[in-house]
Amino acid sequence: MQGIGVAGCGRMGAPMLAALLRAGHQARGLDIRPSADFPGLPVSNDPKAFADGLTTLISVVRDADQTDDLLFGAQNLSAAPALSTIILSSTLSPRYTRALRDRIPDRIALVDAPMSGAAIAAQEARLSFMLGGDPAVLARLQPLFSAMGRHFHHMGHFGDGMAAKVLNNLLAASNTAMTRLVLDWADAQDIEEQKLLALIETSSGQNWLASGMNSIEFARHGHDPENSIGILVKDVAAAMDAAPDGADLTLPQTIQAALRTLRPRQG
Repeated sequence: MQGIGVAGCGRMGAPMLAALLRAGHQARGLDIRPSADFPGLPVSNDPKAFADGLTTLISVVRDADQTDDLLFGAQNLSAAPALSTIILSSTLSPRYTRALRDRIPDRIALVDAPMSGAAIAAQEARLSFMLGGDPAVLARLQPLFSAMGRHFHHMGHFGDGMAAKVLNNLLAASNTAMTRLVLDWADAQDIEEQKLLALIETSSGQNWLASGMNSIEFARHGHDPENSIGILVKDVAAAMDAAPDGADLTLPQTIQAALRTLRPRQG
């Protein structure tokens, strides 16, 4: 496929771009950083050059504000003349995502394809995609998803993939907060971390973060608004934005507060 652009070549976007290129697709990247920061990858910080011949945009920018800037603001890529498809792979509020349909020209197909697996899965092209949109459009785009991922979950209409993603990330956030608390409490009782993690792996406490403490790149990070722990805080907010009317938000809010207290943990 030709005319593919990946916007937001950070810890996820850059390896996704690399996977597309390895699969033989004609793809390029856009990022605010200079191209010298991406050795071996065709990444530009010039939106006009990026928009030239762009037919399929994969957005992996951080949040709704950056998505607005990408599509309608300074970069205004929704006006790219050849653009026919936008794939939203950022984790965003489902309400915000669905509202984009009224803001994007009808000639442009919209699908949501947020992914899970952290940077290690992006690097190894084994991401899990949660897909929402027209089945015919998703079928046409499947070669791109197959180049970057291994698991593909068709959740329903446009916006349903994003709704599933923020619910998944709410669980991931709770696992992160509680696993880190458990490890801190174990330290206070002189229980060796690796022995406890081995126990958890084969017991009822098994979870994604505990299983990946030695491979997930942010598993030991402290909270910073700009790092992956900060992104989890944002994702919990996105999940709460999609909560049913009258839902009790006490537990998600507690998870957010716990994530904000995390400090770096030594390996």
